[in-house]
Amino acid sequence: MKTMLITGATSGIGQSLTMHALGRGYRVIACGRNDAALASLASYRNVTTAKFDLTNRKETYQALADLNFDIAVLNAGNCEYVDVDAFDADLFRRVFEINFFGIVHSVEALLPHLRSGNQLVIVDSMVRLFPFTQSQAYGASKAAVHYFTKSLEVDLAHKGITVQAVSPGFVQTPLTDKNTFDMPMKISADEAAKSMLRGIEKKQSNVFFPMKFGWIMRVLSILPTGLQKWLSLKMRNQQ
Repeated sequence: MKTMLITGATSGIGQSLTMHALGRGYRVIACGRNDAALASLASYRNVTTAKFDLTNRKETYQALADLNFDIAVLNAGNCEYVDVDAFDADLFRRVFEINFFGIVHSVEALLPHLRSGNQLVIVDSMVRLFPFTQSQAYGASKAAVHYFTKSLEVDLAHKGITVQAVSPGFVQTPLTDKNTFDMPMKISADEAAKSMLRGIEKKQSNVFFPMKFGWIMRVLSILPTGLQKWLSLKMRNQQ
């Protein structure tokens, strides 16, 4: 029985992935900060929990350094939107602390224990592919995560460690429930978890879901920058 470690397991995609992984016969180490949600997950057979704050480097290292696993899914993250008329550098720091440095802290703790055959799965976002309005902090953090992941994939290949990048589109979660704009092709956290698990098990280098939205976003990303700007301005003016 393989063990899957999941950060951000107490809500959204991470929580759904935990349940689907259990259904597929995995042991799960569910990581998060929500006491009630962790207690609920701990009631399931083959689930152990770990509570810690990913933005705290020391706490993260202590929580993860001695855990045994086959697959680590670094999924936790947050989103804050930027108001250019009330620009706040601290907002960027908050977003990067959890979205980027939370992953860096996790990797620092996990790397010494990764062995040939292990999988390291890192979640970014399709937002990194296109200059969406008000997404400077979130998009930049996810672009940084993706670059980090792909570079890490190169440097761990000779050790037989599979590194996978997961890029979701719009997914129904407590995080996206706060959005006040249209979210095209939005899927449920359950659907997202199924797609993620399928990609993990196939050891795909890049996992996109929903698939159709993924193709659209990848096409948009290779358009001339002038056309990208025109489309982004049109989207902004429609909000």
